[in-house]
Amino acid sequence: MEPNDRTVKAKQNVAQHRREFSCREVDEPQDERLPPGQHMVNNFPVLDLGFKPEIVLAEWALAIDGCVANPMTWHWEDFQSQPQVQIRADFHCVTSWSMLDNEWAGVKFQHLLALVSPLSQSKFVLFESFDDYTTNVPLEVCDDDDVLLATHWNGRPLTKDHGGPVRVIITKRYGWKG
Repeated sequence: MEPNDRTVKAKQNVAQHRREFSCREVDEPQDERLPPGQHMVNNFPVLDLGFKPEIVLAEWALAIDGCVANPMTWHWEDFQSQPQVQIRADFHCVTSWSMLDNEWAGVKFQHLLALVSPLSQSKFVLFESFDDYTTNVPLEVCDDDDVLLATHWNGRPLTKDHGGPVRVIITKRYGWKG
């Protein structure tokens, strides 16, 4: 087993362990925005599978293709020139932690959808990241006014520890869908 394979396996075991033991008895009242089994944190925990690529912004690209009328590729300058917005949203991780009232900044996913024009048969969006992580999300979930291609968290650029330079934030789903 390669060293990176061992790291990935260990982190998968930790994540599974957290999911199995995520229900906690708490004496203090819970915020009603916390999903069942979640606990609040005041930091931004790092959870990855052991590989955080160094991304050179001059080489960064966002390609949209598939069942769309207007496939396109944005390079970093193209992406930065799009209308930027800020949203305030809670963040919930499938490993049982939550952070409330995060300030996210970036490009609305609805803006991207308006430009590429998904075809009528489009039902899902498949996201693929630079570290080869993939996830799919129903198109109707992505077509919401609080889904963001985020570049900033709480006024600071996203670090590679948290998916930077850009990560998808789908506020009504757990973070692993981003």
